[in-house]
Amino acid sequence: MQRRLTRQTWLKVHLYLALIAGFFFALMGLTGSVSVYREELDELLNPQLVIEQPQGKYQSLDRIMAAVRQAHPDRHGAWTLEMPRSPHSMATVWYDKPQETFFELYAPLMVSVNPYTAEVVSSRLWGRTVTTWLLDLHTRLRSDRFGGNAVGILGALLMVSIVTGLYLWWPGTRQLRQAFTIRPDAGMIRLAFDLHRSIGLLSAVVLLVLSGTGVLLSYPSLLESLAGASGMAHGETGRDIISTAVPNNHPTGLAAATFMAQGGFPRTELRRITTPVGDSGIYRINLRQPGEINRRHPYTTVWVDRWSGQVKDVRNPKDFSAGETIATWIWPLHTGEALNDTGRFIWFLAGQSLFFLYVSGLLHWLYRRGRIRDRKIDFAALRPMFYRLARHSYRVGLALCRHGVMLARKARSHIAAGLALLLRQLERWRMAMANRQKRIGKNS
Repeated sequence: MQRRLTRQTWLKVHLYLALIAGFFFALMGLTGSVSVYREELDELLNPQLVIEQPQGKYQSLDRIMAAVRQAHPDRHGAWTLEMPRSPHSMATVWYDKPQETFFELYAPLMVSVNPYTAEVVSSRLWGRTVTTWLLDLHTRLRSDRFGGNAVGILGALLMVSIVTGLYLWWPGTRQLRQAFTIRPDAGMIRLAFDLHRSIGLLSAVVLLVLSGTGVLLSYPSLLESLAGASGMAHGETGRDIISTAVPNNHPTGLAAATFMAQGGFPRTELRRITTPVGDSGIYRINLRQPGEINRRHPYTTVWVDRWSGQVKDVRNPKDFSAGETIATWIWPLHTGEALNDTGRFIWFLAGQSLFFLYVSGLLHWLYRRGRIRDRKIDFAALRPMFYRLARHSYRVGLALCRHGVMLARKARSHIAAGLALLLRQLERWRMAMANRQKRIGKNS
């Protein structure tokens, strides 16, 4: 076996994986990196979802839910109210199985509500917007359960590709310095190959984390077997809790149920509340304790009886076993939110790197087969193009910064001051670039 697993064997494995599944690796990377900023992109594409001037306090949960039911009187069943992630964001109310997408695996109705006025701003179906379409492509290839299984298999193949790539990269201790060398003057193909090795090495650890967690998210049963924990998926708890109180004319409202739930967790943040269905239905309230790693889907859960207002059961992450604690890390690790904004940006770059690795590897393979020719890169000839690109980038960046300053002034004064400083730095950079270009023109 050791004699057969030579370098040529691993090279063929790495090559065939790239040729067969490389396009899907790149697709998963691009859609995943964009989905890291899904909510921000959705607000950028839909300005009506941004509250420019927050005023006063949030309306009561009962009034927000009443506005949603009034806008959708024919939709019966459970609703899940998700609180805004920032003072400028909408509250989102989810309805899992609308008639329009009833036979799809996951395509809920998303109702955006202004929490300050209880006004229903928009009602959209999952998969019918740009951001949810891209996320559905990333998680299931737009093919429901079959696509989800295929994504899990692609994640496992990506792990094999990364490991074989690291093995092929290792040059030995004597030539380790040469493995990090990038030679821009050796030709286009050589430069692409050097960048392929360097970017692959820099992104290997992050891509292993992303592919490994992606496999576990695609196969929840595998995660349950490895961690010895069940009911850890979003919207699931593994518990079937029903109301045992006698129905009456004074049911507990959403605000009162939330007040009861936070009684045992006074320092928590309300994230979600699911309404009861039928006489035996019960409120399920998701709270986030300080330090809880999962920000959007926290695991602190309290069940409150609809008729008696009593707390029926509690799930506290501080009481989790080691396996359950590990399971709580899978989703925030895959999305990058476990490492805050810095982690999300690193995850974004790692997803983009998959596309570059596919393109650069494909160029090298086509060159080896004689389909394309190598050519020298004339950086002097490309210099004017770089200057034009720099000028256009400056204009776009300046426009974005001006827009950011306008929004920041409405939010906080110190943020606006920071962006104004950035604008001044950009102006100095532009002047320096312009003076440098004039000097180059005179020398020519």
